[in-house]
Amino acid sequence: MPSAPRTGAAGRQAALDALREAITAGDMSPGQRLVEAELAETYGVTRASVRAALMDLGAEGLVERIPNRGARVRVVPVEEAVAITECRMVLEGLCAAKAAERASDREIAQLTEVADQLRTAAGDGELMRYSELNHRLHRLIREFSGQAPAAELLDRLQAQLVRHQFRLSLRPGRPQRSAREHRAIVDAIAARDPQRATEATHAHLRSVIDALRETADGQR
Repeated sequence: MPSAPRTGAAGRQAALDALREAITAGDMSPGQRLVEAELAETYGVTRASVRAALMDLGAEGLVERIPNRGARVRVVPVEEAVAITECRMVLEGLCAAKAAERASDREIAQLTEVADQLRTAAGDGELMRYSELNHRLHRLIREFSGQAPAAELLDRLQAQLVRHQFRLSLRPGRPQRSAREHRAIVDAIAARDPQRATEATHAHLRSVIDALRETADGQR
């Protein structure tokens, strides 16, 4: 006999975690319809739990409701992706500077190892691994910065950019350039130079913005 679906706060959290993970991992595409009954069955929760989770994800900018058509994964236009990246620039720069001040030798060694792996993945054309390592490196810098409020805000902002980031990784030469930019950030952190770490982070994200705009121009 199947177990009863989870309800209340537990059901809502279970649906929220599962949906957020699916969206940020790229398992659900922008514009994909989110049918409450199907999701409730998939995640073993009630429809009310799914509905509440979708409202939370709407507040995070990951889901949108279309009148008379229900919910779908939100489509983020390129210009909005640029604006989000501009916000990231400030917060990521802060985290890199704090990591340069606070990271332990062991943590810096970990950043260096991931940066090396990122360069190898980019050179070998392993795009899925490159994307995973890219995401991991940014998360580690945030973690080692000790800037919890900035890290939380960045998690929400970056979750909206997953599809754009994957498209950028498909552009010829982009992964290799990005790997070099990430290495410059890590080298600055390893040198315990907050200003240089900030500048390297800003340079990387300006490069991301330029690539986003080039992508938009290519679609016109």
